[in-house]
Amino acid sequence: MDYITEAKNNFLNKEKELSVYATKSSDAIRLHEDDEDIRPAFFHDIDRMIHTSSYSRYLDKTQVYSFKENDHITKRMIHVQLVSKIARTIGRALNLNEDLIEAIALGHDIGHTPLGHLGEKYLDEITRRELGEYFAHNIQGVRHYAFVENEGKGLNLSIQVLDGIMCHNGEMLDPIYKPMSKTKEEVLREFEESYVDIEKSKKYSPMTLEGCVVRISDIIGYIGRDIEDAITLGKIKREDIPKEITEVIGSTNKEIVNSIIMDIIRESMDKPYIKMSEKVFIALTTLKKFNYEHIYAYSYTEEEREYYRNGMNKIFNKYVKELENKDINSHIYKYFYNDLSEDYKNNTNIKRVAADYIAGMTDDFFHKEIETC
Repeated sequence: MDYITEAKNNFLNKEKELSVYATKSSDAIRLHEDDEDIRPAFFHDIDRMIHTSSYSRYLDKTQVYSFKENDHITKRMIHVQLVSKIARTIGRALNLNEDLIEAIALGHDIGHTPLGHLGEKYLDEITRRELGEYFAHNIQGVRHYAFVENEGKGLNLSIQVLDGIMCHNGEMLDPIYKPMSKTKEEVLREFEESYVDIEKSKKYSPMTLEGCVVRISDIIGYIGRDIEDAITLGKIKREDIPKEITEVIGSTNKEIVNSIIMDIIRESMDKPYIKMSEKVFIALTTLKKFNYEHIYAYSYTEEEREYYRNGMNKIFNKYVKELENKDINSHIYKYFYNDLSEDYKNNTNIKRVAADYIAGMTDDFFHKEIETC
C-alpha cells in the first residue's frame, strides 16, 4: 500500500463506526465534478472555506452589538466557532459525521451583512425595492460560496454543506428536526425559490442529520452568549431572567449550553432526528422571547437605526452609479469588481453586484464607506 492510499484510509477509518443515520463522505455531491485528494470531501470543504478572505472578515462582523469599546463582546467569528464546537459535541455523542458538521457550522453565517440582522433587514429592503427579490443571510451564504467567492467562480462546495448553510435558520425554533432527502437539483430549486418566497425558505429542512444538528446548535450558540454580552454592557441583570427559564436550563451561558446539549443527546440517541424534551423546548422558546424583548430590541438606538438605514441606501446607490459609469477608480471596482470573473460580470445585474459587495463588508469598512459617501 502506498502512503497516499494509507493516508486516505486513515482519514476515513472513523467513518466505519458512524451511526446508520450519519452522512458518509462517499455521499458527498458537488455542484461540479472535481478531483479530490487525500482529504474526505467535507473535510476538504472546511479547508476551502477557512482559507478565504471572507472567512477572515468574520473577525469584524456584528453578532448583536456593533462598535462597542469592549474586547470581550462577541463577534461573528466567535459565534461560528461556538456553534461548531457545540454541534461537534452533539455530533460526536450521536456518532455523526463531524467533518460535515464543522463545514456547515463554520460557513453558516458567511452571508451576514455588516451590523448583523439590522444590516440584513436594510439590505433586504433595498433588494426588494430594486430587484424584486428578498435578501436573507442564509441564502446569501449559499450564493457567496457557489457564485461569488473565488473571483466569482465559487468554491464548488458539496451540496450537503450548501444545503446545511441554506437551512440553518437559527431564528426558527422547533421541538424536533428531521432531515429531508433531496437531490442536487432540489437544493438548487429551493435556493432559487428563496428570492421570491422568503417565508417558505424559513421552513426548509436540512437534507442531513448533521445539518439538523447545526440548525439547533446555532440557537444554542447565541442564546446564552448574548445574555452574557448584555450583562457585560449593563443592558440587563442576570436576575432579570425569569425563573421558569433558569430553573430548567440555568442562568449562565455555561449552564444553558450544557443543559440543552445534554437534553438533545438524551432525546436523540440512536434516532433519525434531533429532538429536545418538552420542558427544555418551552424554556428555550421563552428565553428566545426574553432576549428579543430585552436585548435585541435595544441593541441600537432609533437614531443609529435611521443613520445606518440611510447610509446603506446611500452607498448602494453610489455603487450602482459607479458600475453604470464604469468608474474604475471607485472602491467597488478596486476592492471587488476588478477581481471578478467575466462569467460573473456578464451574468449578474449590477444592483446584485452592489448587494454582494455590501453583504461581504465588515462593520468598520461599512462605517467608513457611509462616512465618506
